[in-house]
Amino acid sequence: MWFPTTKANTGTDAYTERLVKGLNEQGFKAEITWLPLRAEYAPWSVSAPKAPEWANIVHVNTWLHPRFIPETLPIVATIHHSVHHPDSRSYKGWLRTIYHRHWIAPIERRVLRKASRVISVSQFVASTAKNTLTDVPMQVIYNGVDTALFKASTEPRKPNKPFRLLYVGSWTIRKGIDLLAPIMRELGQDFELYYTGGPGSEKDKQSMPANMFDIGRLQGDHEVVNAMQSADAFLFPSRSEGFSLAVTEAIACGLPVIATNSSSLPETVEDGVTGVLCPKDDVTAFANAARQLAKEGLHANKTGASANKVLSIQQNIAEHIKVYQHISPVAKP
Repeated sequence: MWFPTTKANTGTDAYTERLVKGLNEQGFKAEITWLPLRAEYAPWSVSAPKAPEWANIVHVNTWLHPRFIPETLPIVATIHHSVHHPDSRSYKGWLRTIYHRHWIAPIERRVLRKASRVISVSQFVASTAKNTLTDVPMQVIYNGVDTALFKASTEPRKPNKPFRLLYVGSWTIRKGIDLLAPIMRELGQDFELYYTGGPGSEKDKQSMPANMFDIGRLQGDHEVVNAMQSADAFLFPSRSEGFSLAVTEAIACGLPVIATNSSSLPETVEDGVTGVLCPKDDVTAFANAARQLAKEGLHANKTGASANKVLSIQQNIAEHIKVYQHISPVAKP
């Protein structure tokens, strides 16, 4: 399996790296060819790489320009995003909206129609693609988590004083970062929020209450696990997610999640079991959910049992192997 992929330093990169690593560990031959970011918006400025002679399947992200996809190999395409959903216009801005509508959408339609099999990372993404791009068969395969690493601490969880919330994600409006300060202001000194802000959050710090603490960008999975195992709840007021790996990792760590009841998040968070789902942009609802967890919590045994249902990276890879072998029986280890 050959993966020509634009290097974007996003969760899509992590998805590809984990999949390729897992395939090789299973005895398959899989390899990534990284393309510079400009291949996304100026594909003519990048030479098209030649497919390896051993490859019998090419697996691409739907944003990859057809210039980089060989005509001679069957295509598996994964659609990761829901950027064409009508609700996204409220936070994207006009320039990005034009870029997505007039550049990315035509590319995605061409790739989706050429693909032998299409994988979607959530039902929400699949439904959005069918309504806004093209209606082709899609198979949902949720992203997998390294459940050997992302797991509840062996130490019994003791609620912190103050109650410690955690946000892990990029510092963008789509993620609802503009809601964090109002939520924490409403919660007051009995609650703290530790967030992955870094340089991107500097401009917002003047308006933040004193109970918000920037932990910077976490370096590697081990730092993410440590942060999750040290928190009492995961706060995630994102407005739209194709699939949130951070939320799934938090659930795997036994951490209750406070998330938005929209996009793909209800596919991941079971309300009242692994977390609390709140109306989009409702600051009071998010604050009340945090107070509820601080006062009553979620039953630890219920949260832990649900964490065991998180799709592991091994299960994710097994599902991908079935797809490859369906379109190319020679794709065997």
